[in-house]
Amino acid sequence: MTTTPIPTLHKPAPPTSEELRALALRHGLTVSGARPSLPAYVRQLWSRRDFITAFATARLTAQYSQARLGQVWQVMTPLLNAAVYYAIFGVLMDVQHGIPDYVPFLITGVFVWTFTSQTLMTGTRAVSGNLGLVRALHFPRASLPIALALQQLQQLVFSLGALVVILFCFGEFPRPSWLLAVPALALQALFSTGLALAMARLAARTPDIAQLMPFLLRTWMYASGVMWSIAHVTEGRGLPHAVVLLLRANPAAVYIDLMRFALVESFTADQLPPHVWALAAGWALLAFAGGFVYFWKAEETYGRG
Repeated sequence: MTTTPIPTLHKPAPPTSEELRALALRHGLTVSGARPSLPAYVRQLWSRRDFITAFATARLTAQYSQARLGQVWQVMTPLLNAAVYYAIFGVLMDVQHGIPDYVPFLITGVFVWTFTSQTLMTGTRAVSGNLGLVRALHFPRASLPIALALQQLQQLVFSLGALVVILFCFGEFPRPSWLLAVPALALQALFSTGLALAMARLAARTPDIAQLMPFLLRTWMYASGVMWSIAHVTEGRGLPHAVVLLLRANPAAVYIDLMRFALVESFTADQLPPHVWALAAGWALLAFAGGFVYFWKAEETYGRG
């Protein structure tokens, strides 16, 4: 008896990775979570500008929602800090000697410094503090540190009303130089946002940086002339010229000096470092461009691991 052999069915070979990649590209598919190009990333951020603004406003509103005095703390916090600094440095240590209009000088420095320090502190928690949002939704992650920086700018603008009242009480009244506060704050906002972007990436990878930041910021504050005049402190001490230049070119000190020059009449141009506006613009552009690109480079890693 003769049996008919059963024909063998040959399964087609599975497509190679190169063939699958070509197929995906042909149909417009991209890698999930892949970092977009820098121009595309900027366009994505711009398309989400309403979200950034709404997120910043919501955070600002909720910040003191549990406190009985509510939004009053936006003004009270820097004022209380200024009062403590005045008692310690102005009265006990008498650093106000040789500084006319010391109270406006101090208050302006505290308000401006608070903006930069708080922007950096919130920047360190921009990604790590919003992991649920980062992991649940697809959006450009730079939206978070930018929104938090915008929140601090909104808070500063709100607090400037109290600063103006204090300046009135100490004989400082509006004059044309007050208009210089607008470009000075704009440059400081760019600078602070750039640093916040850089800190957001660093803290997303190394959360311990958030614990170290208060110590770094306190050291930076003392070197920035918030409570004293750098020119008066360094005068006659025989410090190397390079050290004096570094202290005066310190970006936080530059923005504080510009605001004092704009708002405090006795703070004259001879107390500003050379080429101060070019210095302020250079720091702002360097920090913002560098921080933005540095943050974008790790876009695909946020919220993973």
